[in-house]
Amino acid sequence: MSDQPQSPNTTHFGFRDVPVGDKQKLVAEVFTSVARSYDLMNDLMSFGVHRLWKRHFVAISGVRKGDRVLDLAGGTGDIAALLKPVVGESGEIIVGDINAAMLGVGRDRLTDRGLVSGLRWTQMNAECLPFPDNSFDAVTMAFGLRNVTDKDKALADICRVLKPGGRALVLEFSRVQSDLFSKLYDFHSFKVLPKLGQLFAGDADSYQYLAESIRKHPDQQTLKGMMERAGFGRVDVRNLTNGIVAIHRAYKF
Repeated sequence: MSDQPQSPNTTHFGFRDVPVGDKQKLVAEVFTSVARSYDLMNDLMSFGVHRLWKRHFVAISGVRKGDRVLDLAGGTGDIAALLKPVVGESGEIIVGDINAAMLGVGRDRLTDRGLVSGLRWTQMNAECLPFPDNSFDAVTMAFGLRNVTDKDKALADICRVLKPGGRALVLEFSRVQSDLFSKLYDFHSFKVLPKLGQLFAGDADSYQYLAESIRKHPDQQTLKGMMERAGFGRVDVRNLTNGIVAIHRAYKF
C-alpha cells in the first residue's frame, strides 16, 4: 500500500506503473474531469460521511483565531469554508491546489456564500510550495496527498513552510482495520463505485483510478514514519470509520 516508485523512473497511477513525469498530467486529467461532480464523487465514495470527517478534521486541528493557514489540495473549498469562522477576520487562509478547474469550482462556490475576505486562491504544486520558510501556523491537506507524485518531497516542503510549533494535518483514505469490513469496502470501491461514476458523472475511469489510488496510498503507520522522516515530531494518528480514513496530526519543532 505504497506509492513509492517501482524504479527510479516510474511511479503508480492507480494500479498502473507510469513514468514519473506523466503522473501529474494524468492526475490533472482526472480532477479536471470530476471537478464539477467532486462533491458527488465524495458522497459516492464515502456514503456522504466525508462531510462529518471534514468537520472533525477542522475541530481537532488546533487552528485558532488570527492564524495563517495553508489548505493544500483545497479544491472545492470544503475545508476553507470550515476554517474561515475559526480563524476569523484577523486570520488568513490560502487555498492551494495544482488543478485550476478545482480551484475555480471552490472559489465560485465560496464567493456565492459570501466567503471572500481573508481567502486567497492560488494554483501550486505541493512538492514545491511558493512560500518562504516559517510562513504558516498550520497546513491542512484533505484527500490530496495520495495524488501527489513525490509524497516525501511534499511533506518536507510542508514542514519547511510551517512556523516552529506549527501543525500539519493530513486527512486521507487509509487502511481499513477490520477484515470483514475491508471486503465490503473493496466490493463497493471496485464493483459499485465505477458504475455509479458512469451513471451520475459519465466517467467510470476516473472513479476507478480514485479507488485504486486509495489502495496504493501508504497505510497509517507508513505515513506516520514518512512524516517523522520529513522532520515532524509528535505525529498522532486517529482512525475514523474503522480506518477508512485517518487523520495524521504532527508538529514542527
